[in-house]
Amino acid sequence: MTITRVDTGVLVDTNASSEPSQRRLVEFAICSHSGKVRQNNEDKAGAAPEIGLFVLCDGMGGLEAGERASQIAVETLLQSCREAAKSIRENGETVTAAIELANENIFKAAHAMDSKSGMGSTIVAVQLRDERLIVAHVGDSRAYRLRRDEFSQLTEDHSFVVEQIRRGMITVEEANQSQMQNVLTRALGVEAQIRVEVNEELLLPGDTLLLCSDGLTRELSDGQIAGVLRDSSCVHEAANQLIRHANDAGGNDNVTVIVIRNPKRPGSLRARIGRWIKGSENTN
Repeated sequence: MTITRVDTGVLVDTNASSEPSQRRLVEFAICSHSGKVRQNNEDKAGAAPEIGLFVLCDGMGGLEAGERASQIAVETLLQSCREAAKSIRENGETVTAAIELANENIFKAAHAMDSKSGMGSTIVAVQLRDERLIVAHVGDSRAYRLRRDEFSQLTEDHSFVVEQIRRGMITVEEANQSQMQNVLTRALGVEAQIRVEVNEELLLPGDTLLLCSDGLTRELSDGQIAGVLRDSSCVHEAANQLIRHANDAGGNDNVTVIVIRNPKRPGSLRARIGRWIKGSENTN
């Protein structure tokens, strides 16, 4: 099985105020595979390491429509945020505006070509800013965080079954068996405007982040995913092993992952939280 390595590298700490000896190198790896059933790959992922930005999209619409939608979303987000970084300090509003622009671009592309009128895409993006982590998403592509032994989902799917769970109509176990798992309540390109969900988290040394398409989460449990992240010696091994395990479990869909590891470094927790609060105040 040949896994496509989309990108890999090291992000130099974006905290320019840090002393050189205290700056960290954030490792990341991006890998993708079409799976065992589908011939094409509608997933797309990318990174702008110089501004700490990572994005993953899962296109829909079939054949080249889904591939084009996810490509538009990734390219629009990266280009827009890079342009914004030249003049202002990035924050959640910058990422939100870029995703809204991606939605507009996909919507226009779909209606310009009748054959692609069903095209759309999910999106999940994170941006590392000093001690903060901006998380934005639309759809059911997810962001996770492994902190010590605690594995947490940072996003909530915009899907029909999750809405049913929220309303108490079905259980999580029933949702996992539902034939409606693929039905999204929110996706890029479907309507002229989109509501982007954005939140901000504290980024701690030792945190491992994962962005993934549903081709991973439909095949592996949270416990299995956390185990791979915890046991892997590096981000490259983790990304490759996640895709191999997903394909071994069935490989019924395209699967793409971005693994980001924030290394440990000296400094008290109180000092880090203080810097994070100060940074949040400066962006308001």
